[in-house]
Amino acid sequence: MELLVLIHLLRAALESGDYAGLTDKLADIHPADLAAALAEFSPAHQWQLLNLCSLARQAEIFVYLPLEQQVELAHSVSRARFTPLIRQMSSDERADLFNKFSDEQKQALLPALAQAERDDILSLSSYSEGTAGAIMSSDYAMLSPHLTVSEAIDVLRHEAPDKETIYLSYVVDEKRKLIGALSLRELILAPTSALIDEVMKHDPIQVRVDSLQEEVATLIARYDLLAIPVVNQQGQLVGIVTHDDAMDVAAAEATEDFHKTATIGKLEGSVKEAKISLLYRKRVVWLVVLVFGNIFSGAGLALFEQVISQHIALLFFLPLLIASSGNAGAQSGTLMVRALATGDVKLRDWGKMLGKEVLIAGLLGLTMAIAVSGLGFWRGGADISVVVASTMLLVVLIGSLIGLSLPFLLSRFGMDPATASGPLITSIADVAGVVIYFSIASWYLELAL
Repeated sequence: MELLVLIHLLRAALESGDYAGLTDKLADIHPADLAAALAEFSPAHQWQLLNLCSLARQAEIFVYLPLEQQVELAHSVSRARFTPLIRQMSSDERADLFNKFSDEQKQALLPALAQAERDDILSLSSYSEGTAGAIMSSDYAMLSPHLTVSEAIDVLRHEAPDKETIYLSYVVDEKRKLIGALSLRELILAPTSALIDEVMKHDPIQVRVDSLQEEVATLIARYDLLAIPVVNQQGQLVGIVTHDDAMDVAAAEATEDFHKTATIGKLEGSVKEAKISLLYRKRVVWLVVLVFGNIFSGAGLALFEQVISQHIALLFFLPLLIASSGNAGAQSGTLMVRALATGDVKLRDWGKMLGKEVLIAGLLGLTMAIAVSGLGFWRGGADISVVVASTMLLVVLIGSLIGLSLPFLLSRFGMDPATASGPLITSIADVAGVVIYFSIASWYLELAL
């Protein structure tokens, strides 16, 4: 069912008060689609519609709502109404929501939870943001190495309703240290009398609770894992990070990098829901910095006033040349920022990449120089043509090398290479382009006289 049709159906039911048959219609709709539709209604109406579903179904729909709306919904009802729903949520989703609550909301919720749930939510919410511990789930299947395959299958059958996934099981010793893992497929295909210790994979890929979440997502993608186990300092299993959580991390990191490449600060939540004051603060700083940076372009022009006054045709090509320099730099910078972020390129590869970029940028600059030489001849004669073509070759080369080197430089000093954004590279390349252009013009045209 299309989203607009679903919203219309829900709105019609709310206006008429007739919910007959609506529950059956909603049963076959994916929770994510229902959440997208519910997001268009007020909290009071959202609860009215959620009450049409079972508690388990309500939790499935609830977790697909944006966190800000989850907090608003939780705040709009009594603790007695909300507590059963949060108990139905998976451990990691429950912890994420808990971290968004105010201190007052946290203190109101905790006494309503069972001791085990309370300990779990406090444990998961205690890990630093951006680490594996902050995104892991405690709902995982755990087996003993001394079980037979038949006994292990019985254990999983009993635990399945309470676990986020049973497609992967983790084997721990008596001290809860992770010693192995096996998939449900491997378990089913193994002889029923075999011991888990005989059929499991020893020393599985794992991460520590303090590992960066980007590293976790990279490992899951590299090894095509459904989930990855998380261990503490003693090697004890404390949680898992699932593939869907890793995808969320990757999407969030990509969004953050996109914002940085446009010199926008880190933006939490939705752009649509963000306040005007927040968007203003996130954008204004770099814009002001770049304004003052571009003053150097004006200073460069002031240095060559005499050359410009004698050869006014030079101004015709100025926007074209500095734009080409900035565009080449932005291309090179974008390639390097992404390559560094994915691990495709390391800091030690700078020399190799520099040599390759010199060759590529040289070819690009030569091609563009040939393209503009005719225009230069038509507009200002042979001398102007030589100046414009020479400048084009150099500014494309220099702009590309600036774009390539700046991300490496920032990484070298522990800064995010995404900060080497298009606007920043372009501003630096603009200044360099102005100086190169008029320096060549001043030198060559003086020789030609």
